[in-house]
Amino acid sequence: MTVLSIAFRSRISFCSRAPSIGIRAFSSTVKAFKMRVVPVLVSADNYAYLLIDEPSRKAAVVDVLDVEKVQAVAVKEGVSIVAGITTHHHQDHSGGNKTLVSTYPSIPVYGGFDVPAKTDLVEDGGEFTVGDNIHVRCLATPCHTKDSICFYVTDTSNKSQSGGVFTGDTLFIGGCGRFFEGTAEQMHASLSKLATLPDDTVVYNGHEYTAGNVAFAKSIEPDNPAIDRLLKLAQENKVTTGLSTIGDEKEWNVFMRLDKDAIKRVTGAVEPGAVMNSLRELKNSFRG
Repeated sequence: MTVLSIAFRSRISFCSRAPSIGIRAFSSTVKAFKMRVVPVLVSADNYAYLLIDEPSRKAAVVDVLDVEKVQAVAVKEGVSIVAGITTHHHQDHSGGNKTLVSTYPSIPVYGGFDVPAKTDLVEDGGEFTVGDNIHVRCLATPCHTKDSICFYVTDTSNKSQSGGVFTGDTLFIGGCGRFFEGTAEQMHASLSKLATLPDDTVVYNGHEYTAGNVAFAKSIEPDNPAIDRLLKLAQENKVTTGLSTIGDEKEWNVFMRLDKDAIKRVTGAVEPGAVMNSLRELKNSFRG
C-alpha cells in the first residue's frame, strides 16, 4: 500500500513508505491551511483518498475500495472517518461501500444514482460539508458512466487556499476516461464543465495513468512544450495525482484542447464531438 500526504499548502509531506515525488508550492503560509488530501494507492493503479479537515480531525474517504487499508491510514493520520464520497458506480471505486456503511453505520455516503450502498443521493449542484471547514460541490460529469459525479472541494475558512477536484475516471492527468455509458459529446461537455473551475484547482484522479497518457499526447501534439513538462513530471514521479491543476490540464491534456489546429489535423475533424470521438478511438488503439 502506498500512502502520501498532499496538503493544500506550501509543500508536500510524506509517510515513510511513500514514493518520492516533486514539491508543488501553493502558498508561502503553512499554518493557515486546514484542508488536506491523503491519496491511498489501494491497487496497482487505483486511488482512494482521505479528505481531511485538520481543525476537527475529521475526514471523508473518497472512492473506497479497500476499507481496511484506508482505515489504517486514517489511524496513522489521527483522523476520524465521518463520510464516504463515491465518484461513480464501478467496482474499483465503490466496491468498499457496503463494508464502509457496516463499519460506520452512522456516516453518510454520497454518490450518484447508480452508486451501491449510498445513503445520500447527490446530483449536479448539490452541496455538503466535511468537518467544520470543507465545502463540497457536486458536478455531474456523465460519459464514463451515467452516474459520474466530480467533487470540487474548498476550505471555507481560507479563501486563498487552492481548491481541489476529485475526478474519478472522468479526467485523468493528461487524459480522460473511456466512454462506457456515454458519448463523445458528453465527455466534451463534462471536461468543459471542469475547465470552468479556477485554474489553480488541484486534480485528484482515479488512476495512475499519467505515463501512458503523456506518451499518447506527445504523439498527437508533439510540438506542445507543455506536454514536455508533463513528460518530465511523469518521469520524476511514480505518483502524479495532486501534482496537476485544471490550468495545467488545459495546457497539456489533448482531450481538453479540441479547438487546437494540430489536434484537428491529426483527427481529421473540426466539430468538438467528432474531434473527441476520434481522439478516444486513437487512444484506445494506442500502443506507444
